[in-house]
Amino acid sequence: MAIAIGIICGVVVFVITFIKAMPIVWGVILAISAFIIVNLINIIIKSIHSIGPNEVGLIIKRFSISGKKLTNDCPIAFKGEPGYQARLLMPGLRWVFWPISRVEKHPWVQVPAGEIGVVISQIGKPLPVGAKSARYNPIFGNFTDIGVFLENGGEKGVQRPVLPPGTLAPIHPVAFLVITKERVYGIPISPELNIDVKRGEITPETFGLKREQLNVVRIEPEPGGNKEVLDMIGIVTTFEGNPLPPGTIASRIGDFEEVAENIEDNVIIERVLGTKNEVHNNYQDFQKFLDSGGRIGLQYDPLLYGAFNLNPFLVSVEKLPMLIVKQGEVSVVKSYVGKPTRDISGAEFKFGTLVRPGYRGIWNEPLRTGKYPINPRCYEAIIVPTSILTLNWATITSKAHELDKELNPIDAKSREGFEFKIDLQVQIHIPDTKAPRVISIVGSIQNLVNEVLQGAVGNHFRDKLQGMPAIKFIETRQQVQEEAFLHIKNLLSQYDVETKGVFIQDVILPQQLVNVLTDREIANQQIETYKKQKEAQEERIVMEKTKGTADQQAELARSQVGIEIKSNNARARKAEADGEATYIRETGFAKGAEVEAIGMARAKAYQGQVEALGKTETALVNAIVALAEAKARIAPETLVLSTGSTGSLEGLSASLMNYLGKIGKKELP
Repeated sequence: MAIAIGIICGVVVFVITFIKAMPIVWGVILAISAFIIVNLINIIIKSIHSIGPNEVGLIIKRFSISGKKLTNDCPIAFKGEPGYQARLLMPGLRWVFWPISRVEKHPWVQVPAGEIGVVISQIGKPLPVGAKSARYNPIFGNFTDIGVFLENGGEKGVQRPVLPPGTLAPIHPVAFLVITKERVYGIPISPELNIDVKRGEITPETFGLKREQLNVVRIEPEPGGNKEVLDMIGIVTTFEGNPLPPGTIASRIGDFEEVAENIEDNVIIERVLGTKNEVHNNYQDFQKFLDSGGRIGLQYDPLLYGAFNLNPFLVSVEKLPMLIVKQGEVSVVKSYVGKPTRDISGAEFKFGTLVRPGYRGIWNEPLRTGKYPINPRCYEAIIVPTSILTLNWATITSKAHELDKELNPIDAKSREGFEFKIDLQVQIHIPDTKAPRVISIVGSIQNLVNEVLQGAVGNHFRDKLQGMPAIKFIETRQQVQEEAFLHIKNLLSQYDVETKGVFIQDVILPQQLVNVLTDREIANQQIETYKKQKEAQEERIVMEKTKGTADQQAELARSQVGIEIKSNNARARKAEADGEATYIRETGFAKGAEVEAIGMARAKAYQGQVEALGKTETALVNAIVALAEAKARIAPETLVLSTGSTGSLEGLSASLMNYLGKIGKKELP
């Protein structure tokens, strides 16, 4: 542009200088020539267009030399008619003759990551009656070739596919509007929209969309309460398609053709709860969804984990938690979809109907431990605990569940008018195979507790206590508990529920009765105390007697031992005396015989001695022998005899003295 202005200024200066030097005629000619040259240069400059690398040039033709005009309702000219031209200028230097045509620059359509682009066509055939979106042909691609679009039957209005994240395409700004989260690409033709364009206020809300609807739909786990993570599914509702058949609340590709009599229940459950989303690529290929028989309204098959490019004009998604059946419980399914109800419960069952899986009604087979992507708009899943349930008629509730949150201590009145509050605990069990029957009878476990147990248990205790004295109830509490167990067991057996135990935990007595019982108990305790004291005194007497006996026991023992010793000594002495008497007697007999024998022998010896020695010598010798036997010393150690002594007496004396001396040396001191 600066170069062109410089050239024009130079030409003007040259012409002025030349005119001053030339005649007037030549000056006029030159002035005209200069004007023509300047306009030609201006035309050339305005006819050259620089299109940026991410732009397209929209050609707008002001008039046609041939006089052609647009004859149909298409706002784009394909044969040189005035108006928006079908041909777009691509990036680079482009020539468009000015002033016949002008060029507007528009950005390429760009869809950011995590977002989608919704395409609205302003050209093509009108939509069929009742249609809300245009039929799509894969040859359309990303709508970059409007000629192909029109030649293959492209229709006006919302296009069924969306532009995926990351799309960058040179889309005709008049043929198509592209709505993204932050901006709207294209030029609206509708007069009411043009007003918004001039104001710069055209946004997704202009077309009735919320910005968050233009995000990629993500189905993923979400945080729940108590720091738990919820598994989610997406419940789909579509806004276009053939109407649902009578009696049907949700559309399902192929309906329930897989349900057959010769297939086991668990196989049917697996097939019925499985999805057919692969047919239409999880509703992303909406044209394929309709071609496969998809209908308008609630869809049976939910979306599972993933990211999906869904057209917000045609599909809405509601995120709900997945059904989780934990250990120790089952889920009874109430089906609102499927084949018409056919009862299999039998004539004796009078509490509703039970059906096989795949039919409408309560399934006779519950869902066991696992995670199920079950559509809660089509099924009602009732969780039934199959472990032992503890229900408290008290101010506290079980931490494992809240089924007893509305149960309170039982109010009862005795025959005398005393009012009681009884804390009761009841344990019940529901077999998993009978859970569907229980639900068919009572509707829910909460109904079983509130409508059946609460009234039955309370009324039983009230009736029982009303005809019983308060004291007897307290005294026969165990018996009352056993009778309550039998009563509740018989009652719940009618509902296919087992009773595992009934326990009276606490009895809250009125204060007046407490005072009477307290006084009575104190009196009883005093009586017992007096009895114990009496028994203690009696025991004390016995103890003192026993103690006295124990204290004399040692002396008694000593006296008894002394008596025994004396008795033994007496017996010993008697035995000794008897032995000694016998000994003396026998010894006396022996000694007498001995003395007699010795005497006889001595007599004979004496007689012999007398005959040999004489009487005097014999007497002397025997006296000396007696002295010797008595160990008496009668002679000195040395005896000196005079020599020359003769005679028998002296010789005998010498011999005697010598003999006695030897004896004395040997035996005497």
